[in-house]
Amino acid sequence: MNGQTLTHEYSNFLKIVLMKKKNKIIYWIATALLAVGMLQSGIFSVLRAKVWVDLVTGLGYPRYFLTLLGIWKILGVIAILIPGSKLLKEWAYAGFFFAMTGALVSHLATGTADIKAIAGPSFQILFIVLSWYFRPADRKLDSNL
Repeated sequence: MNGQTLTHEYSNFLKIVLMKKKNKIIYWIATALLAVGMLQSGIFSVLRAKVWVDLVTGLGYPRYFLTLLGIWKILGVIAILIPGSKLLKEWAYAGFFFAMTGALVSHLATGTADIKAIAGPSFQILFIVLSWYFRPADRKLDSNL
């Protein structure tokens, strides 16, 4: 091997290391924003904060839906943050995605789609997708299942 080949190999190695670091940063920022949003809305739902009761009943859902969805959100946050439990993480991401796309469609279908009603679920959907896509290999479900 000559010096130019070694330099090229080292350059490729650095690119891979920097890409992995960038992916890890994107993952943790998206995951932190997702976790904060879901935990906050989960707690407000379980506590049946007036703003959440008005929001959910205004969309035509019953009050008990808040408790159910709130508990699921809190458990989902725990699932994506703890190490291991890869299958549980997949279910949590799917549940978050279904909940947020459902919220978005509910607002659009009922005509209550102001900027806040659109922005909240839309940003959460973005954080869900980024967190899921950029998660480290040790947090991904094996494709051999």
